[in-house]
Amino acid sequence: MEKFITYQGTAVPLMRSNVNTDDIVPARFLKSIRRTGFADHLFANWRYLEDGRTPDPEFALNQPGHEDAGILVAGENFGCGSSREHAPWSLREYGFRCIIAPSFADIFHNNCFNSSILPVALEPSEVDAICTALANATSPTLHVDLPAQIVTTADGQVFRFEIDPFKKNSMMEGLDNIGWSLSHKDEILAYELRRRQEAPWLFA
Repeated sequence: MEKFITYQGTAVPLMRSNVNTDDIVPARFLKSIRRTGFADHLFANWRYLEDGRTPDPEFALNQPGHEDAGILVAGENFGCGSSREHAPWSLREYGFRCIIAPSFADIFHNNCFNSSILPVALEPSEVDAICTALANATSPTLHVDLPAQIVTTADGQVFRFEIDPFKKNSMMEGLDNIGWSLSHKDEILAYELRRRQEAPWLFA
């Protein structure tokens, strides 16, 4: 998994509350358990016109200047609904490294960390301030510093966020749940060897 230390990129506001995982990637596209092949389906019901192919010029990701967006600024309870991992997979494959919102659904929040996406929870007033800064900026960019736990706007406003220390370290080391377990491989093997000696009948 790709490490996350600092990131600076184009930020796109999608100020809708209760965006659920079916809004993020509709169920009709969930035909694979691979982590690739979902970027084109991200926000498919909103991103395209009725033919399913033509970009809707009114949708946020299709606005000029948002083509290479890597930060999504969203409304409260982002990622609610089903627990599908395809939602963060599609966001990450599209190019998003960070999502800023007042709150996240718990399962989606945890799934983001396993997809190298940093979910940043800020107060609603702070998210509004960031959106205002983006609207007034010549270049709608944000800088996210995970070690310092701050988000900085182009005009110099600084917003501090909280994060679980374990999840913070895992992101900085580039470890998902499996990667973290494998980082303790020597300890696991030592335990298995000891157990074979202590209780050989368990391994017959």
